[in-house]
Amino acid sequence: MTHPNILILMVDQLNGTLFPDGPAPWLHTPNLARLAERSVRFAQTYTASPLCAPGRASFMTGQRPSRTGVYDNAAEFRADLPTYAHHLRRAGYATCLSGKMHFVGPDQLHGFEERLTTDIYPADFGWTPDYRRPGQRIDWWYHNLGSVTGAGVAEITNQLDYDDEVAFRAQQKLYDYAREGERPWCLTVSFTHPHDPYVARRRYWDFYEGCDHLQPSVAALAYDDHDPHSQRIFDANDWRSYAIAADDVARARRAYFANLSYLDDKIGEILGVLEATRQEAIVVFLSDHGDMLGERGLWFKMSPYEGSSRVPLMVAAPGLTPGRVDAPVSTLDLCPTLCDLAGVDMAEVADWTDGESLLPVAAGAPREAPVVVEYAAEASVTPLVTLRRGRWKHTRCNADPEQLFDLDADPDELENLAADPERAEPLAEMRAASEVLCDLDRFDADVRASQARRLLVYDALRRGGYYPWDFQPLRAASERFMRNHLDLNDLEDRRRFPRGE
Repeated sequence: MTHPNILILMVDQLNGTLFPDGPAPWLHTPNLARLAERSVRFAQTYTASPLCAPGRASFMTGQRPSRTGVYDNAAEFRADLPTYAHHLRRAGYATCLSGKMHFVGPDQLHGFEERLTTDIYPADFGWTPDYRRPGQRIDWWYHNLGSVTGAGVAEITNQLDYDDEVAFRAQQKLYDYAREGERPWCLTVSFTHPHDPYVARRRYWDFYEGCDHLQPSVAALAYDDHDPHSQRIFDANDWRSYAIAADDVARARRAYFANLSYLDDKIGEILGVLEATRQEAIVVFLSDHGDMLGERGLWFKMSPYEGSSRVPLMVAAPGLTPGRVDAPVSTLDLCPTLCDLAGVDMAEVADWTDGESLLPVAAGAPREAPVVVEYAAEASVTPLVTLRRGRWKHTRCNADPEQLFDLDADPDELENLAADPERAEPLAEMRAASEVLCDLDRFDADVRASQARRLLVYDALRRGGYYPWDFQPLRAASERFMRNHLDLNDLEDRRRFPRGE
């Protein structure tokens, strides 16, 4: 195929350490396990930012948050930023999104020709943090640990409503592609699970009765034993209002694992339609960021630690030999990789792109450039930048002490080596590389200016008439099923797949 079909399966807040080489064998995820067998499995993939909107904008553009301006969950994703959907659509692809991408601003398509569902989160500036008010909690939208104490079982929830629809619409679209068959397609299916709240259907909950992984490997640390950024995360999560017991932790983790099994079923249904309609496609599986899941007492994301910043990434494509790749890579690499797989030239935007195609790395070439993670949203008071290169992981922030971890010797990141004189050389090398990539003072100034503009605009737009940017999916009812301006015989033939069997 000159332009192969592409199916992107994206999930929300999936901890990449659960995918050391595909899904961990104790997870009940048979469809993802089968996908892993035929995929290149990037075992050490990092998000560009451990938060939904900035991580997703970077995945789509191949640019870091400091370049996109999508710093947090209420920062506008500018309409002039080219995404993989623009690149592929320009090359003749039909581009479609079913599900979440957390676009903020009036452009709710960003290169997608069609969008099948609305988003689960608001598209306006209402969730804007404010660096001028450090420590401020906005109760109506900040995370809190009620997601942990309230974990359990339910047959339907707000999020299950959403993901059930995402999967259904995606399957219907695959049937449409089979019946139409005129253009190559790229379908992005983006679920909101296993994102908290940690509530799962009983049938999936029961898979994890007696599971050996219901407690974190690193027990909760005392508040004063955490680094300053982790303390700010605790404060943002209103930790003093909740007493988290071991049973709460077990129920939250159990529901999270159960929701992975729910997603596995949905992904199996989608892949089943692909197979039944005899369509071939590249399949990509990834998450936007991870979840700490109670490790060291931390929950959700917002942290540079592995549970929050590591994500799964699997790519099944013709010409790629399945297997495990241990070189650190980034979700920033997905846009150039997708274009490379589709035969789309990105030379026009090469100077704007922070990622690189993963095809050479998949074939065994070394990864020379460091992987970068940026964070400038809630629970921060100024931006953080994290670099991963080889065994070393380094975090720099104007408000906090430096961090340096040797992930080969200390995968749980328990020993900060930044003050160790014997590690002065790798510290200096990582710091120098970080300073080349990111000017923290300028980053901070840009974030503050963006926040101030958005807070003013949001306040103004909420007064008087209000016209939200939330995407409104339109279904052309007069073009569906049987209508009097359509020829019945022609309609029945065109809407059947396969025809004549």
